[in-house]
Amino acid sequence: MRTDIEIKQDVLDEFAWQPIVNETHFNIEVKYGIVRLSGIVSNLAEKLVAVNAAKKIIGVKAVVDDIEVKIKANVSDTDLAKKISFDLEWNTSVPQENINVKVEGGHVFLTGKVKWAYQKSEAEKSLEYIEGIKSITNTISIIEEVTPIDIEKNINKAFERSASIDANNITVTIQGNTAILQGKVNSIKEKDDALIAAYLAEGITNVKNELKVEYDAVYM
Repeated sequence: MRTDIEIKQDVLDEFAWQPIVNETHFNIEVKYGIVRLSGIVSNLAEKLVAVNAAKKIIGVKAVVDDIEVKIKANVSDTDLAKKISFDLEWNTSVPQENINVKVEGGHVFLTGKVKWAYQKSEAEKSLEYIEGIKSITNTISIIEEVTPIDIEKNINKAFERSASIDANNITVTIQGNTAILQGKVNSIKEKDDALIAAYLAEGITNVKNELKVEYDAVYM
């Protein structure tokens, strides 16, 4: 049984635990298990780490991200595009030749086509720590054809291998190249882990995460 006050304290403690997060940069509000984060940070990485840290806390139903990224250094879009291209080139998980990069006012837009969903995800993740990026919009598409039955089996096996996912409480349905996840999980972290695992399946281009976080808590 947890209260909003306890959840807020846990979020603060988790922020203090993360080296990249300065807890003084954030305002934290918790109501009925929903955490709202606001404030100003100087890089995208700190924002993403803060949001993910809040999702780990037991009892959190959802996280509302109102954090603003304001870059201190004056980085031109041209220089930023060069840094991004260099980073993607050296990331062996990403087929750089299939990805297009556009930068406007520090906001990065990724387009193109890749074979695997994890390549789309990795392209975005590899850029999160580049100084000067305010946001990343990833519309890279995935091209692959796999039997839906095989996809469902592979996702279920991935859940069974995971120490953080209770496969018995999750149902996987495949519609075309979309995986639909339904059932109950104990935390947002478990819900996110299931989403990531499903995205790694060959042939999956989209995941509808309809998993419900069920946790007995008292909100004050």
